[in-house]
Amino acid sequence: MPPNARENETTPLLVDRNNNETNELSLRLETTKKDSKLPYGSVAQWQKILRYDPLQHRNIENPTTNLETLIHILNGNLGTGILAMPEAFKNSGLYVGLLGTLSMGVVCTHSMHILVKCAHELCCRHEVPLLSFAEVGQYAVLSGPNCLQRFSSFVKLLINCFLILMQLGFCCVYYLFVAVNIQAFLESVGIKTEVLTVLTALFVPLVALNMVRSLKYLTPTSLVASVLAISGLTIAFTFLLKDLPHSSSVAPVTSSWGTLPMYLGTAMYAFEGIGVILPLENNMKSPKDFRAWNGVLNTGMTIVVCLFAATGFYGYLKYGEETQGSVTLNLPNDDFLAEVVRLMMAVAVFTSYALQFYVPMSILGPAIQGSFQSPEAQNLAEYGTRIALIFITFILAAIIPNLGLFISLVGALSSSTLDLIFPPMIEILVFWPGRQYGRWNWILWKDLAIAGLGLVGFLVGTSTSLVQIAGEWR
Repeated sequence: MPPNARENETTPLLVDRNNNETNELSLRLETTKKDSKLPYGSVAQWQKILRYDPLQHRNIENPTTNLETLIHILNGNLGTGILAMPEAFKNSGLYVGLLGTLSMGVVCTHSMHILVKCAHELCCRHEVPLLSFAEVGQYAVLSGPNCLQRFSSFVKLLINCFLILMQLGFCCVYYLFVAVNIQAFLESVGIKTEVLTVLTALFVPLVALNMVRSLKYLTPTSLVASVLAISGLTIAFTFLLKDLPHSSSVAPVTSSWGTLPMYLGTAMYAFEGIGVILPLENNMKSPKDFRAWNGVLNTGMTIVVCLFAATGFYGYLKYGEETQGSVTLNLPNDDFLAEVVRLMMAVAVFTSYALQFYVPMSILGPAIQGSFQSPEAQNLAEYGTRIALIFITFILAAIIPNLGLFISLVGALSSSTLDLIFPPMIEILVFWPGRQYGRWNWILWKDLAIAGLGLVGFLVGTSTSLVQIAGEWR
């Protein structure tokens, strides 16, 4: 017989392709009474009813290995955000920043797990091999209360807009970061130039790099970026750890609570990998290895969080109130190794641009190609869109008044929404049928707390960043 009502609260919901609850006998059992030592109809056996397995129906043209996916995760997170962490600590205080960064790393990693778990659950229900972030949001709303289901298409559009906004914001910051650091390098060798000149010189190479359309073929550039970034950080730490002052020389807690939203925005920006998580998992050869406790995601994010915390802590301790928007700009101008670090990080971030650019193109590409009939026209339209979007990031990078403030704005506006608001709300909606929120609804309260934190970061961080950017323009 089926499990009783109390037992069913913790049993995975069985639904058909129309998302209706079903326990029809036509569903096959994974283990039969003959093969199982458990009584037929027991809860353990009832939970083994065969469901559609999306992992067995994925047909990926160029799947990535676990190592390649790990490299992409590191590359997707070890961008300009890690170099801005010392300034984030300046806005929060040394120990508040340390505790906050570690805590935020745990929460953001958990949100990534939520997103992948809910995507897999919805793939099973609707019998599709894979879903994008926006499609997960759409199907989650369709699983929720009837009064919300009419907004499913709007939620899909909203998530796509935030994803495009966030990833293009990252690309703008990447572009400006590369130009600023190359300019500093050129000036150190006696070549005077303007940031705008460097931005213009980088445009054609950037367009050429972003003509690559396959995530598989971006692996070599991701590997180069990861090696250069880790090598550059290693050399930078030789400067950060040299002649460190006592921790009492900097504020343990910020003296002005008005700067705390700037910390939240910068820290949220640093955890910039949420947009590439589902594309990476969807493109894996062995996707089951992604979410394991010792899997690709936890391994990659553990490395990332530790590097973020260490860079922010020692960078702020070393340079104190003189900390700039990127710690590379604090390194001595008359030291050869410091110039090597700037150049290495500039090249690493330059090659990482393509991975961040992959997400908006994966959203816009199919829509653009669908407007044309012939393959030649479709390809021309996609390449034209790529060039146009890169040109937009060029224009925005040219008018950004302050690198640190723009990093904080992008983090507060987009990252807090996509990292902390959408994933927990998606989990609430996905498990709305049957109210499968665990004992005392702890999953519900946990998700509401994470979403509330994200909402505060979004409202306060965005408003504070906009006010300060307006002040810079004056």
